[in-house]
Amino acid sequence: MILLLHPRTVTRLKNRRMPLSILSIAAILEGRYEYQIVDGNIDLDPSATLRHFARENRIEALAVSVMPGPQMVHAIELCKTFRAEFPKVPIIWGGYFASLYPDAALNTSYVDYVIRGQGEESFLELLSAIETPRPDLRNLQGISYRDQFGLRVHTQDRGIRSPGDFPWMPYHRLPHAEKYLTRTYLGSRTAVHQASYGCPFRCKFCGVAGVAHGRQKCESPERTAQILTHLQKQYAIDAVQFYDNNFFLRESDSRELADRITPLKLNWWCEGRIDILLRYSDETLRALKRSGCTMIFLGAESGSDEMLEQMEKQLTSAQTLDLAKRLRPFGIVPEFSFVIGNPQEPQKDLDINMQFIRRLKQANRDAEIIIQHYTPTPHPDGMYGEIDDKLQFPKTPEEWATPRWYNFTVRSEPSLPWLPRRTKRLIDAFETVLACRWPTMQDINLPRAARTMLKALSSWRYALGVYSWPVELGLAQKLLRPRNPKVESL
Repeated sequence: MILLLHPRTVTRLKNRRMPLSILSIAAILEGRYEYQIVDGNIDLDPSATLRHFARENRIEALAVSVMPGPQMVHAIELCKTFRAEFPKVPIIWGGYFASLYPDAALNTSYVDYVIRGQGEESFLELLSAIETPRPDLRNLQGISYRDQFGLRVHTQDRGIRSPGDFPWMPYHRLPHAEKYLTRTYLGSRTAVHQASYGCPFRCKFCGVAGVAHGRQKCESPERTAQILTHLQKQYAIDAVQFYDNNFFLRESDSRELADRITPLKLNWWCEGRIDILLRYSDETLRALKRSGCTMIFLGAESGSDEMLEQMEKQLTSAQTLDLAKRLRPFGIVPEFSFVIGNPQEPQKDLDINMQFIRRLKQANRDAEIIIQHYTPTPHPDGMYGEIDDKLQFPKTPEEWATPRWYNFTVRSEPSLPWLPRRTKRLIDAFETVLACRWPTMQDINLPRAARTMLKALSSWRYALGVYSWPVELGLAQKLLRPRNPKVESL
């Protein structure tokens, strides 16, 4: 039996989502291996559950999907406990953390192998190899491990494949599948789906480039529609959040998918590229709206063309403004993300972006704004801002779990050597004023009176451009607890 572990990722149970990473691996195990899914977001004591299965069955491997942040911290705890009781069971890590930081993942006593990037084929080949007494892993792709001398070995990267090349995910194997369908602003039973893998762009601040290496493969619109139809019939879903890094790669596919899922009457959210959507015809945008497209997350990243060029974003600030205006009559809400804190001129970067975001809100009052501090990840072309020699990443998962690096990962209070405290405080203050002046439409639990209060308290600050020390707004947020889309899933 193979144990598939999805460590805890959320602090609020209402934010649970189907663990697509583990379901993808489960799909290729069907008919080949017996397996059991253990999800820390559902299971109140996943360690005891793992122990139970390991005592009752012959376990061939424990496979763990690991994202940076809370999931990695939980994975450390669970894997240490499991290794102490079952030292002979191989433990395999995959996911974004393992793919971006394979050396750190292997600098432990409880991780034996790492799967980098898209893991389905690599995982099957690794399972087959470790069934032999002395496995030869050198010719496998997408694998990292320690050799007989304790040296870390990283085999050749594996090319990516379309999700459509693999079997459907076995949703029925999820423990308590109903618990994953949560109430969001999109609907009362929101599911998740990923119709593609990777992204063809190599933006120099983005971790996806370090995993997919500028490649993307998509399943067919027909298959996507079939899966959503199945989820609706089986689980009565009324909304879907697409996890694709770049949902709108080809207009013809987007139009076909819109036409196919319109009868399902689903509301949906996805991520897209500004320049790609600008090329779409009005007819396609109308079709997307008819099909239930409610909000599109878009990486604007900066209001400075100079900064966008340094990021290799292949975008201009004018295009961001154009799309904000263009989407308004179609009733599709753009959610623009900004990466603020250029390592070379952080204060200038902030000043430019504050003014640009105000212009963006003038162009489309409904536009939602997400502000992130620039927190780099390893990039094959070098990190944005010429900081490769200014930042040394942790060498073990335990170091990543320390407060300093945990806060870096979740972008809560990142300690960045190039970001002055004064500038950091002003970024946070501007974000607070903006969030209070324009409460997110995603917050379905915030009463109308609370929205009115936040707007009233922040209006004068926003109108006059007074952002520093918004103490009263911070107190109001603690009292009213409005939703923060930056740190919470839909």
